[in-house]
Amino acid sequence: MTADTSPALPPVPCLTAAGAVRRSDGTLLTESEVQERHRQFLAAATADNTRRSYRSAIRHFYAWGGVLPCDTALVTRYLLNYAASLSPGTLALRLTALSQWHRFQGFADPTDHPELRRMLRGIGRTHGKPKKKARALPLEDLERMVAALSQQPGLAALRNSALLQLAFFGAFRRSEVVGLQLQDLAWEPAGLAITLVRSKTDQQGQGITCAIPYGAASGICCPATALKRWLQAAGISAGPVFRRITRWDRIGDEALYAGSVNAILAACAEAIGLPYAPELSSHSFRRGLATSAHRAGANFIDIKRQGGWRHDGTVQGYIEEADQFRHNAAGNLLKPES
Repeated sequence: MTADTSPALPPVPCLTAAGAVRRSDGTLLTESEVQERHRQFLAAATADNTRRSYRSAIRHFYAWGGVLPCDTALVTRYLLNYAASLSPGTLALRLTALSQWHRFQGFADPTDHPELRRMLRGIGRTHGKPKKKARALPLEDLERMVAALSQQPGLAALRNSALLQLAFFGAFRRSEVVGLQLQDLAWEPAGLAITLVRSKTDQQGQGITCAIPYGAASGICCPATALKRWLQAAGISAGPVFRRITRWDRIGDEALYAGSVNAILAACAEAIGLPYAPELSSHSFRRGLATSAHRAGANFIDIKRQGGWRHDGTVQGYIEEADQFRHNAAGNLLKPES
């Protein structure tokens, strides 16, 4: 069967004249237009990143030699083949992708078998490894990057300084940073209010507002001021906030790619000689905001709100990471109070 990594959607039931779908101007949609709208809305129910992950999983299954539709025995052999080389989490995602493909195509789900789930747990116990986490970026190292960028000429230094500061103090994901548009920014007397039109925790597009106060005049970091400087120097009056810059200091019309955030962070970390630069990623901003804010005395609710975290356990994990040496039973023995 020909490979198809995009799940087919069920057809729309035949519509009678009484149940016809109309455009905003009152005219009737054609049957092909009805089908297309139906397909678009069903596709929108799944996040873009999830669809990309599913397509990648299906391509991997085909590259291994799998065929679709398939049965439980073939899926079992696939798991056995990659049990030692892929993480249990990755294998679980591959099973979900195969399950979704079969369900959307109208075939029996070969992953819906208790033996496969038990096998996956066994693989986890046998080959499971600690999950690799991005290292938190502490505020003091962000300040070192910002100070170094302030000594560099050119538009790229202004853009990168604003990007790093905004991503850190807003605890933004990389997709949220590069997705910012000028109309999403509101300058208030106390700072900057940013509306995220859509984010990982707001798939319905209701909008999330993140407030970033102005920094102290004597401080190194002030994301709101850094952003103003970048926008004024770049002459941006509409559209994407963070854009590509050519080697000749020409600014493009398109937004940066999400992967550019990692590249900019890595380059800035290496420029100041951070020994843990390879351990950083865009998620280091979120972890760094949580741990640094906790150390500075911010309360749990405020930290959770700033990062838009849904689960208390995630924030609590970051707080425990920040306190692993400060509140430590062994420390009480090694450094007893005088």
